[in-house]
Amino acid sequence: MPVKHILLAFLVTAIWGCNFIFVKIGVHEIPPLFLCAVRFFLASIPAIFFVRLPTNAYKTVALYGLFMFALQFTSIFMGIAVGMPAGMASLLSQTSVFFSIFFAAIFIREIPTIWQMMGALLSFSGVALAATHLDSNMTLAGFMFVVVGAVASGMGNLITRKLSHINTATLVSWGCVTAFPPLFMLSFFVEGPERILYSLHHVSWLGVVSLLCIVYLSTWVGYGVWSWLLGRYPVSAIVPFSLLIPVFAMLGSALFLGESFEPWKMSVAALVIAGLCVNLLVPQLLRLITRKKLSLDF
Repeated sequence: MPVKHILLAFLVTAIWGCNFIFVKIGVHEIPPLFLCAVRFFLASIPAIFFVRLPTNAYKTVALYGLFMFALQFTSIFMGIAVGMPAGMASLLSQTSVFFSIFFAAIFIREIPTIWQMMGALLSFSGVALAATHLDSNMTLAGFMFVVVGAVASGMGNLITRKLSHINTATLVSWGCVTAFPPLFMLSFFVEGPERILYSLHHVSWLGVVSLLCIVYLSTWVGYGVWSWLLGRYPVSAIVPFSLLIPVFAMLGSALFLGESFEPWKMSVAALVIAGLCVNLLVPQLLRLITRKKLSLDF
């Protein structure tokens, strides 16, 4: 990869990491369900007027939108709103990789490798360690919401495999359209029109900037550039960059939100990221070593 494309991959991971900080700021001013609904409404406009509806696969696209967008991000937004630090939310969200492997084993009989199982064991031992440190700064409700978000993302990844023939712009725009109506209705009945109107009348410029970053930077710039890179390079060359997302999120949360770096948080981060490395990088390294050995033999 040329340096400029490597920098683009770093840019996307930085955007997605900082997105958790914008969410933390946003949910302080806008109810989380309504914030999530507005995000997907704005993300779908004006794209749906230029992107053709995939009528032959719309049911699957709708299912993707409900899991990958509505359920995943509602859970994360709710988790952050009720007491999950932004940095830890980004870290625990990465366990969606292993939920994807779990669902693939159940629904399409894709047996996980020994490295995937070892990676899952390492990462979920980090999740278990985090669960032993629940307090007023990281609540049980916040923890459970974020884990549900990771589960939803794992299911969304499985659905994505059935939509490989649909381009990213179509998937994102119509997935957002699908996510908006149920989220808006849920916000209307759970959070109430009075709370929604109050937040709209009292939102600050910082809340507006956070919303715009969540909508356009994270959704369109992030997904757009990431998909562009995946279209030009092997998945194995691009996906490992996602390991940087919680790094950017935790550093950004410490710098801009004042979140502390206790030793146990560093231990959780080390276990989760080590598990991801075992899952994503070790098989690639073994393949490279095998190829090199074969080339030397010949």
